[in-house]
Amino acid sequence: MWTEEKLNDMLTTPSYNLISDIVKIKGNIMILGAGGKMGPTLAVLTKNAVKKAGIKKKVFAVSRGSDAIAKKYMLDNGIEVISMDLLDKEKLYSLPDVENIIYMAGKKFGTDGNEWQTWAMNSTLPAFTVDKFKNSNIVVFSSGNIYPIVKLSEGGCRECDKIGPIGEYTMSCLARERAFEYAANTYGTKVLIYRLNFAVDLRYGVLYDLAHKILNNIPISLSTPCFNFIWQGSANEIAIRSLLHASSPMKIMNVTGPETVSIKKAAAELGEYLGKEPVFADEPGCDAYLNDASLAMETFGYPSVSAKTLIRWQAEYILDGGRTLEKPTHFEERKGSY
Repeated sequence: MWTEEKLNDMLTTPSYNLISDIVKIKGNIMILGAGGKMGPTLAVLTKNAVKKAGIKKKVFAVSRGSDAIAKKYMLDNGIEVISMDLLDKEKLYSLPDVENIIYMAGKKFGTDGNEWQTWAMNSTLPAFTVDKFKNSNIVVFSSGNIYPIVKLSEGGCRECDKIGPIGEYTMSCLARERAFEYAANTYGTKVLIYRLNFAVDLRYGVLYDLAHKILNNIPISLSTPCFNFIWQGSANEIAIRSLLHASSPMKIMNVTGPETVSIKKAAAELGEYLGKEPVFADEPGCDAYLNDASLAMETFGYPSVSAKTLIRWQAEYILDGGRTLEKPTHFEERKGSY
């Protein structure tokens, strides 16, 4: 039986490698923008690794605090939560200086019609942040969609490939990266850009989106025929351990699962577990947003949960009545309109 407590426990139990690495990370850790989909479990995973390692290290989580459930969860697990609007420059500069920053602040959905808000969050705030924390090690969350759509025969984009952002959201993600690159080149700030393709939490994610469409008879477009995704527990571990790999000049790392997963096959498998046939639409395309995360695999090892297991878990979680976040990923979007 899946419960939210069980899911949180699985997402926040540190591996041996994380416990070993947390000892090597010198100083405290602050997560900026910790109130989103990944931030709360990332904060608690960090705290649990510190406890297991038997060391003293503070873990701060900074966010607006608009999600009361997420805020309570972090407080209950010993996280030092600081509620603030990061775009308030005075409040941002009042934050304690810490040696390590995991930067998760950003805006994606709701960009259309409110582009100025997205640019403020994704480009103006990073410029303030790098000035405040120029002496810290910083892992910066970015998007795998900053790369162009590629043909399936070409495989996923690597870190050395040319970027090709489509739409204002992904262009603002590039602006965020450039702000931190400026700090790395000008101040010697140690930076790692963490380009993520779809973390799966079971309360949200690409697999939840597919299951939702299946259960509600919503046609699933095959115009984007494949995708990448990764268990959120593994994605969060990589983010924390990446603090040891931040550098000047900055380092770029793709983070996603090793499998290129067929949307049609994943939906069919989900449908079998859910007891309902998926409905498909559009002719299958020949290209998609796909990233090659072999550098992350070489550095940190393979994710602890396979794509096939995640598909089964997703169906079980829904059938057991698990709470959802109601935050669709829009994984099928191809024109950068969010």
